[in-house]
Amino acid sequence: MDTLGLIVVIATALFFTYTNGFHDSANAIATSISTRALTPRVALGMAALMNLAGAFLGSGVAKTVSEGIIETPSGDDGMAILFAALLGAIVWNMITWYFGLPSSSSNALFGGMIGAALAAASAVHWDGVLTKIVIPMFVSPLIGLVLGYLVMVGILWLFRRANPRRAQRGFRMAQTVSAAGMALGHGLQDAQKTMGVVVLALVIADVQDESDAIPVWVKLACAGMLSLGTYAGGWRIMRTLGRGIIELDPPRGFAAETTAASVLYSASYIFNAPISTTHVITSAIMGVGATRRVSAVRWRVAQNIVAGWFITMPAAAAVAAVTYWLTALLR
Repeated sequence: MDTLGLIVVIATALFFTYTNGFHDSANAIATSISTRALTPRVALGMAALMNLAGAFLGSGVAKTVSEGIIETPSGDDGMAILFAALLGAIVWNMITWYFGLPSSSSNALFGGMIGAALAAASAVHWDGVLTKIVIPMFVSPLIGLVLGYLVMVGILWLFRRANPRRAQRGFRMAQTVSAAGMALGHGLQDAQKTMGVVVLALVIADVQDESDAIPVWVKLACAGMLSLGTYAGGWRIMRTLGRGIIELDPPRGFAAETTAASVLYSASYIFNAPISTTHVITSAIMGVGATRRVSAVRWRVAQNIVAGWFITMPAAAAVAAVTYWLTALLR
């Protein structure tokens, strides 16, 4: 049963990674597509490759996910907790994808883990949840908003005497680099989150110790599924990010992507904090858009997105809790 449970959990984790890819592919490339810096298929292919590369650039976030959120459960009950957590995150990803709402796959996963653990009366590391999830969930979008605004103000000042047409063409080319940087940061963050869950499953199954390095096959599997999902594309959410919040031009697209990528790298390497790529890029788009004029941002759309952020963790937790109780009845 332990072996079967391990296989089911790993398969579910990889499917979650696939949904993460097509759900969050918009994060890296929506602005580049909306400004016509890249064609959709070229952008998706580039994002898939950079997601694959980013997955191999660190392991701090994976360690936080595998050790810092819930107490490591044991046996079949532990596998049931992980399965319920992943299913809760997958269900929420599919719901928000259907409605084109850029919600956080990361927070859906964390909500699922917490909800399943509570349903199983297993311990939750609330100090880790507060410092590594809740605080970054609020701080990273604020940084993205303010930094995006400041970066765009700096660009407007530096290029105030530039030929508008030439500047637009230059920033359209520069967006290829900024979109690649954003996709690399997405791989660095989001592939590691699933790696952390798979490692946790391996520890529960007594296949490896918590102190062991992440196996290469885990990195390859998670990175590959994230890349496949990214290449599948999330067109519903892409429309919301690319044009729903504000009509972006190349300079603002470049500023938003550069801002979001810098926040992702800082969170990954300095704090080992698993932050939401969705929250960061969305807030950065709001920040750069506000430099045009505050009313240029479609704040009603932004309000719906932010409301979704607050609903994500409780909703995924509820689905995970119900799933755990159902699996308990079946067992």
